[in-house]
Amino acid sequence: MSLYPVGIIGTGKYVPERILTNQELEQMVETNDEWIVTRTGIRERRLASAEEATSDLALHASKKAIAAAGLTAEDIDLIIVATITPDMFFPSTACLLQDKLGAKKAAAFDLSAACSGFIYGLATASNMIATGMYKHVLVVGAETLSRITDYTDRNTCILFGDGAGAVVLGQVEEGRGFRSFELGADGSGGDLLKVCGGGSRVPASEASLSAKQHFIHMAGNDVFKFAVRIMGSAAEDALQKAGMTKEDINLLVPHQANIRIINSALTRLDLSEEKAMINLHKYGNMSAASIPVALAEAVEEGRVQQGDCLVLVGFGGGLTWGASVLVW
Repeated sequence: MSLYPVGIIGTGKYVPERILTNQELEQMVETNDEWIVTRTGIRERRLASAEEATSDLALHASKKAIAAAGLTAEDIDLIIVATITPDMFFPSTACLLQDKLGAKKAAAFDLSAACSGFIYGLATASNMIATGMYKHVLVVGAETLSRITDYTDRNTCILFGDGAGAVVLGQVEEGRGFRSFELGADGSGGDLLKVCGGGSRVPASEASLSAKQHFIHMAGNDVFKFAVRIMGSAAEDALQKAGMTKEDINLLVPHQANIRIINSALTRLDLSEEKAMINLHKYGNMSAASIPVALAEAVEEGRVQQGDCLVLVGFGGGLTWGASVLVW
């Protein structure tokens, strides 16, 4: 079976209008702007309105990506939505998005790999196009993390925000497109970052609600240590698979979780901060949405040129990680 070169042919992003600043958080929990900025690099984050759910954020980003690709919704063969905050258990957010887009020919499913979900989605979609199964696939990372954030927990409420990023994948010319993927998981670290309420293990009840089991719980120090180790190594492994080196990187697009984690990856890869797309000061950690939003902004700002080598890398709950090398 011949494999076609596959790349990103359109990008789009959407963030809600509501901004939650560090100064506002100072009024909600015992924290302060200087501590948040020093520890995380985050200054503000976006919150979905009461009327907005994950599929709504995804819709705005998807429309932009499809238009940027010069396509219509009916040209999309498959929709993959990476999210840990679906509109509901089922139907999938991807099916809800398919209907809102009018993408009547598209198959649709959700993918759950937390903050690594977008990279997992790219790997899945890329292989489906490379084998000729599909021609155009819409991959979306979308989250409304504000709905599962405990705004009385100062360790987590400072971190998370809402947003959506989308890309359309299709065939590209030889020499361009995805060169490699590196995916990984360590389920033994599952307890370090989780929402345990609402599933079959801890179904929703008065007890689960009062115990705040429907909110994000994170062992911050352990996750930080894991992230510092895995971000650089996953990027290096993806580069090795692609037959490329860190000297080939034009732009690093990392998961936007913490500026210290990003800086540690830059140090390991011998990259200056100018070679990284960093926007977490504006949006915080948007889980599966962070990498596609950062990528879409990099494209908007003219930071991505034809032939550039991009490395996308992220980590998340599961524990999971993923990296990809892409020639634009």
